[in-house]
Amino acid sequence: MRTFLRTAALAAALLAPALSSTAAAAETALKPYVLAYVSTGTAESELPLVKTALEKEGFQAVGDYSPYKGVRVLVVTSQELKANAAKSGFGAYGAAERVALTETPSGLQVSYFNPLYMAQAYRMDGDLSSVAAEMQKALGREQDFGSEKGLKPSKLRKYHYMIAMPYFTSQVKLAEYPDQAAALKAVEEGLAAHRGGTAEVYRVDVPGKDESLIGVALTEGKGSDATVMAATDRAELKHSAHLPYELVVSGGKVYMLPGKFRIALDFPDLTMGTFMKISGAPGAIEKALKQASNPGKNRE
Repeated sequence: MRTFLRTAALAAALLAPALSSTAAAAETALKPYVLAYVSTGTAESELPLVKTALEKEGFQAVGDYSPYKGVRVLVVTSQELKANAAKSGFGAYGAAERVALTETPSGLQVSYFNPLYMAQAYRMDGDLSSVAAEMQKALGREQDFGSEKGLKPSKLRKYHYMIAMPYFTSQVKLAEYPDQAAALKAVEEGLAAHRGGTAEVYRVDVPGKDESLIGVALTEGKGSDATVMAATDRAELKHSAHLPYELVVSGGKVYMLPGKFRIALDFPDLTMGTFMKISGAPGAIEKALKQASNPGKNRE
């Protein structure tokens, strides 16, 4: 009997790498965006219809804005998104969904950030598959896009653009305050004053945690929404749901994802040549969000 058990154990040990390799190969590659549908309307006329469709599936609109002409971005949350965020480290980044309405010569593209991609990239506790199903039921799903081959979940959970580039865990601390209330007050004051060329688009508070997600419109300089997208969003299917940029207020501290992570994550096939065209954007975004997060300090 002992001989049989030893043989079985040895066989299991030898098979484990092969099974692991098979499981990895079976992973479904994920792409950052979902094209819901294409219509003949305008971003402004379609927005109420999109909002209503999402609300019927349990989503709540928390803000919308036009980063530049012909584009409207709607941000929604849900009880499930917030509950999953509460269970995840820095989960606030996954507490909201971005939906874009983009006017193009071939029609109005309605798209959204892929919840399945977001769950892995932001190292969420759950895979958000039910959120993806609800988004699809509300808006549709013609095709996933944003990367030719996509990225497997195991790679997304440790994503970085290339060697020496930041990971999801490379959070940039922008400011620190005595408590969460003081931090939120300072940030909202800075955004209301448009420090650094910023404005608040939305805010989602994570239940049961001192953590909030705040979407920020960037309107000035090398890191502005329009400047970054003009250089990067050149494909036929538009990546407008990349916007807006976010900051997270957690435990009295204000954080952001490094631009070299956040931009690359949403444009994973970006060439180094294109990346170099916006080489000033990551630093400019950090400077703008730092100014917004420190409204009591002099401009840098």
